[in-house]
Amino acid sequence: MNFQHKDNEYDYVILGGGITGLCVAYQLIQRNKTGRKILIIEKESKLGMHTSGRNSGVLHAGVYYKPGSIKARVCTKGVKRLSEWIEKRKININRCGKIIVPQENSLENQLVVLEERATQNGAKVSFIGKKEISKLVPCISPNIKRALWSPNTAVVNPKEVISSLEGELLELGVSIMRDSRCKIMDENRSLTVNNEIEVSYGHLINCTGLHADKIAKLFGAGMNYEILPFKGIYWKLSNKSDIKFNTNLYPVPDLNLPFLGIHFTPTGIDPLSVSIGPTATVALGRENYKGLEDFDIKVINRSLSVILGQYISNKGNFRGYIHSQSLLLIKSLMMKEARKIIPSIKDNDIVASDKVGIRSQLYDKKTKQLVDDFICESTESSTHVLNAVSPAFSSSFELADLILDKLMD
Repeated sequence: MNFQHKDNEYDYVILGGGITGLCVAYQLIQRNKTGRKILIIEKESKLGMHTSGRNSGVLHAGVYYKPGSIKARVCTKGVKRLSEWIEKRKININRCGKIIVPQENSLENQLVVLEERATQNGAKVSFIGKKEISKLVPCISPNIKRALWSPNTAVVNPKEVISSLEGELLELGVSIMRDSRCKIMDENRSLTVNNEIEVSYGHLINCTGLHADKIAKLFGAGMNYEILPFKGIYWKLSNKSDIKFNTNLYPVPDLNLPFLGIHFTPTGIDPLSVSIGPTATVALGRENYKGLEDFDIKVINRSLSVILGQYISNKGNFRGYIHSQSLLLIKSLMMKEARKIIPSIKDNDIVASDKVGIRSQLYDKKTKQLVDDFICESTESSTHVLNAVSPAFSSSFELADLILDKLMD
């Protein structure tokens, strides 16, 4: 639908100024350069203040994802596109690679599964032995004799990427409204912003991340889904620590669950700064970054109810996850897990980080399962991105094209 454009009439309105919303706008312009009028509405004063700006900054190469899944389809191509885009704009990128190690001998066979997945997904990986591992991470456990090496994994500062993308979109004529909330949505392809500005649109694209399920339901979409917020808390290596390395160090994950465990990540700004985490515990609200901020008893009760159901059914060894991972926000337990990989790490080697993120984990009420792939639903006038979790940042341009393909079917 194309308008005879007036001031507040747009071909596309995008809700949410995170990486997905920005890349959707960018790809809309790349696909059609004949003057599509696009508006991004963001409720915060700056873009990327939630999931997109709070993630680890790791550009995943496509190792973990089940072959044939949407994640697998978009990650390998997506990370290549994003990396090239970043380099052309001279944004800092730390091409430090990643090693994946079995923290216990019983998990070594999982490396083979990961290698097979990566190969099917088109990701470049190779097995490396003890000598190569020690060169990359001198402090690694001597019990670890083999690892999987992903040379194309990199790290960036996500806020730098978002800022550059925002500036480019503004130059391309995209309108961005910050500090803006949509109070009214109706069937006439219009909405009211901040209780006073009436905006009309041809199609609305919902990229609101942590709030995507609520927005979708206003349009009759995503009725079988709800988002459960999981908090990710990070630590970091102290500047005084003798432990130094410059590569991503990941444990072998439980591939039945959508969490990757405690890992070590060099930053995209200072290669000597290494973050440790994240935890994955129930958040007290969708934006519960600290203390009782955004405390929501309904969210807590619903999350605990779902977790209890998952614990009882034990689908995908969820019970094992609860036992081994859910209490890692306690420093002593997190250190115990970290020492499986780096035995020499001491309590005074790590300090608290101010980085905290919320994972918007989608739950399927019909199947009673946590959703581990991207989900997108459309109505005649709207499209809703319901589960833009990792590797959404890495896949951003490729994922945006997939969303637009669905919209334009």
